Amino acid sequence: MSGPGRVALVGAGPGDPGLLTVRGLALIRAADVIVHDRLVNPTLLDEAPAAERIDVGKQPGAHTVSQAEINAILIAQARRGRLVVRLKGGDPFVFGRGGEEALALRTAGVPVEVVPGVSSALAGPAAAGIPVTHRRLAASFAVVTGQEDETRTRPSVDWAALATAVDTLVVLMGSRALPEIAHALIAHGRGPETPVALIHDATTPRQVTLTTTLAALVDPATAPALPAPMIAVIGEVVSLRASIALGDLVPTAAIGREALT
Repeated sequence: MSGPGRVALVGAGPGDPGLLTVRGLALIRAADVIVHDRLVNPTLLDEAPAAERIDVGKQPGAHTVSQAEINAILIAQARRGRLVVRLKGGDPFVFGRGGEEALALRTAGVPVEVVPGVSSALAGPAAAGIPVTHRRLAASFAVVTGQEDETRTRPSVDWAALATAVDTLVVLMGSRALPEIAHALIAHGRGPETPVALIHDATTPRQVTLTTTLAALVDPATAPALPAPMIAVIGEVVSLRASIALGDLVPTAAIGREALT
């Protein structure tokens, strides 16, 4: 392409390619280069067969490409006059470091567009038949990270404050820390028998959902185990799953017109 380059931070959604936004799909198809995460559905990359692909995916606990390096890649590619799509799982600004990338791009003078995506924090519970709010059971919800940022001088999440302040808690990236989280919530007033749902690979054909309680999560020996990516939903709304979900909801496995039929 000619002229100055730009970067679009595009939310790829939670896994089901049919949940990509129309704007996101248009930008993917127009991209000169796609810088993508590990959890992005490969079907989306097939929508841009001529685009260069740069995989900057991060494994839990093993970031082979640092955030500073990703920022540098985006800036360098845009300065070559290219349309760069930074394709991120879920929504770019929900624990996706999109805010850091947007700031780096703006500081470097690179035009940037943000295209929201469907966050797994909402899509995961929905696909498992769990509404995060319900007029009778939950008037509030919070989305929190289960990973601590080692650069912070104090804990990332105030579990003591959240224990009883919010009806539904949705915990992302918390598979390793669930026993500690459950212990903290119970210690600060959350009922031990509070229902919990654990959702693995939400909205994909591999989705698995298990239900348990906070008390069972405290002991790793009794807690059900699911690998990452995993979402934990904590609250009375989990009890509605038995009435709403006829099994986990089936993903579309297609995008564009095929997803609507």
